[in-house]
Amino acid sequence: MSTQDVLSTPDVTVTVIVYNDAERLPRAVESVRRQTHGAIEIIISDDHSTDATPAVAQRLAAEDPRIRHLRLERNSGGCSAPRNRALEIARAPLLMFLDSDDELPEDAVALLLAAHRERELDFAMGAVQRIRVDNGRRSTWMPHLVAERRTLDGIESDPRLLFEHLSTSKMYSRAFLDRHGLRFPEGIHYEDQLFSAQAYCLAKTFTIIPEPVYRWYVAPYAASDAASISNQRHKLANVRDRIHVQRLIDAFLAESGHESLREDKDHKFLKHDFRMYAGDLPYRDDTWLASFADLVTPYLDTLTPGAFARLPRAERVVVQLIRDRRLADARLASRGLGHGVAPRQVATDGDGRTYWGNQVPGSAWARRELDITDLELETRPFPSAQFRHEITDITRGPGASVDLAVRTYDPARRLPIGPQRATLLIAPGGRRLQVHFRLSPVRPGVFEGHVHLDLAAASLPPQGFAGVRHPLLRLTHQGLSHTGLLLAPLSFPTLTTRVPSHRLTVEPEGHGPGRLQVRWEPVGVTARVIRPVVRRVARPKVKRAARLVASALR
Repeated sequence: MSTQDVLSTPDVTVTVIVYNDAERLPRAVESVRRQTHGAIEIIISDDHSTDATPAVAQRLAAEDPRIRHLRLERNSGGCSAPRNRALEIARAPLLMFLDSDDELPEDAVALLLAAHRERELDFAMGAVQRIRVDNGRRSTWMPHLVAERRTLDGIESDPRLLFEHLSTSKMYSRAFLDRHGLRFPEGIHYEDQLFSAQAYCLAKTFTIIPEPVYRWYVAPYAASDAASISNQRHKLANVRDRIHVQRLIDAFLAESGHESLREDKDHKFLKHDFRMYAGDLPYRDDTWLASFADLVTPYLDTLTPGAFARLPRAERVVVQLIRDRRLADARLASRGLGHGVAPRQVATDGDGRTYWGNQVPGSAWARRELDITDLELETRPFPSAQFRHEITDITRGPGASVDLAVRTYDPARRLPIGPQRATLLIAPGGRRLQVHFRLSPVRPGVFEGHVHLDLAAASLPPQGFAGVRHPLLRLTHQGLSHTGLLLAPLSFPTLTTRVPSHRLTVEPEGHGPGRLQVRWEPVGVTARVIRPVVRRVARPKVKRAARLVASALR
């Protein structure tokens, strides 16, 4: 190697993998080009795209001598092969990976490189910033794992890191990868999970920094053909792939002498992987649910008992209902996970133990998993009590109003006998609309009522309101109040109408627990003039002037 070649050897190679993403590829590559540390090599690894990606990649390579374009001879159908082929030709001693729909913050390379230069590391990792493409909201992925700077001598120091399974948040030593022959597994999805588990277990030393080193753009409602692999959970092949990777990780842990991590890894599967499917169960038909149970139950049977015990009780219930093939009950239990939504019914055995559903489970294991006595449904303070509120019918009324039939389940019999005063709450723009109505008892533990919700009565701020709100239901008892989630039918005809300066839409939430969703979109002068002015100005006097203008225009 000549002196010139030595001097031109980059410090870091960043591989940008791409497939049929000509539109977003320039943004990803530009985020690497503008890094504050310039001694980098950029490899665009194209998984045999059939759109304009090759032309775009060639143009980018012509603009910057640091960029190399690698095109695979055939499409591999995944992320592994493009990364592995690029790794074969990478010239730098340190390696990073970037997906074409994401970005690197400007100092990502410099920050991770500094960690490597402080001491000899197998890899360095930083925080991942998640950005919702639908609303622009930003959050940190697994923030508790990257909250502070620290160097670990092995994954055993903090097995929770198995939850942070992204390969793109890390800068790897090429020598480390080569020493262990560590490459991305080809021909399977969820390759990051296996690769990262292997890297964590094989690494002797790695450093975590709290600064963001990756921008992950998340499109939760993308069309199914454009959705990321993790957002294709409706496909049973997706379930098979995820379980297949888990089995590969299990085999690796056993073969590499890291069996002690098995409970932590199993807990991660239940808390993260299974939990993602659990939230979708209300939207799956009977055939899908039966197939899902067939696929996942044999694997659940192999998990360590301690992994189940570490789950929140509500999640343990869903897992067990799937294992018991109580699929309709699993749908009910999965609605409102994490929101304190009660079951419709509970059962009690001779020892006073309380179980989810209308029957005492038959096996000792099922009784242990479905035992919800520890939720203290009968004795917990009323503001944190658990009820189940469901909209059973939605009828369009005049203008921007809807008539709702509401049913409340009180399985622990916390509410006194007789009619109950209830309030429907919704607060667009921070201004609360309250509608009082009565819930009447229809049988022990079940109340029903009707409420007329006129959304035109909602008081919106002068600059208008753009956003989504979900109505809540409030109950009062002995001077105390309880506010809970209001579940809606999973599908019903969408209502679209106009209220002053806004387009209003009432629709099913379409994901998560499935609430009634109300969307406001400013139109006319409010959208074109008032809102842009209010967003641009910061001084209180100017804001007041903008509000006066809004009032005058109305």
